[in-house]
Amino acid sequence: MNLIKQYKLLSVEFALLCVIVPGIIIFGSYGHYMFTFLWSATAYCILVDRFKLFEGWKELWRWDQVNWKNMKPLLARWGIACIGIILFTWWYAPERLFYLAETRPEILPRIFLFYPLLSALPQEYVFCRFFFKRYKPFFGSGLLMIVMSATVFAYAHILYINPVAPVFGFLAGLIFALTYKKTKSLALVAIEHGLYGNAIFFIGLGYYFYSGAINP
Repeated sequence: MNLIKQYKLLSVEFALLCVIVPGIIIFGSYGHYMFTFLWSATAYCILVDRFKLFEGWKELWRWDQVNWKNMKPLLARWGIACIGIILFTWWYAPERLFYLAETRPEILPRIFLFYPLLSALPQEYVFCRFFFKRYKPFFGSGLLMIVMSATVFAYAHILYINPVAPVFGFLAGLIFALTYKKTKSLALVAIEHGLYGNAIFFIGLGYYFYSGAINP
């Protein structure tokens, strides 16, 4: 297959996966099916990865990067972000501050367990692992790649139909993309995403990242 044809096919794939299908979900108000889209997109990325990009399980996960040297700044950044999220929630939606912890504490252990596995991990597989390797011919491996990864990540969060999700999605996308660029570790970036997601739900801002909050 010649290079021009490869680029054309890659362009079509990018448009469908990152723009058109999410756009249909957003503007068709199909946000309630977001997990169906996420898991379907993940399954597609796994297939492409396995036959086009795969270099071994060790290269995929990079568990060696989950070490104190990397975790120390990650946790410090996360702690500062949590303070910022608390202050923002107190200012923007004070009635949501620690709402789940106060009204439905029994649901928090399930969120803490399943969010990292069923949401954070597949998102990072798609928006970091797959995106960085698959679309390197378009965006390189520097600043443009980081910004585009965060932009597509934020765009996918428009489906929640509120301004909070895409704005915070972009900021979080930058953090996750920077972590992945530095370490190339799906394991580390999924852990990081899980920490942020669980904190957001515990603090109360998770309401804006929950499909049940979308008006039909």
